[in-house]
Amino acid sequence: MAEIVEFRMGDVVRLRKPHPCGSYEWEVVRLGADIGLKCGACGHRVLLGRRTLEKRLKTFVSRGPELDAEQVRIALERD
Repeated sequence: MAEIVEFRMGDVVRLRKPHPCGSYEWEVVRLGADIGLKCGACGHRVLLGRRTLEKRLKTFVSRGPELDAEQVRIALERD
């Protein structure tokens, strides 16, 4: 079984193929069953399924902040 990749808000990821604008880097702007990404060059936004993103992921350029237990509890109460 494949290892599950942990994504965080604010992560900057490099994908295997470039966006039509030429950028390889994307920022994670939404988490859930689908992951929201924003292109680092042109700002275009896309939603990718978690499995699709895991397959297209080449590396993490930078990681977003790690949430502590209290922040996770507050985020879950909002939903």
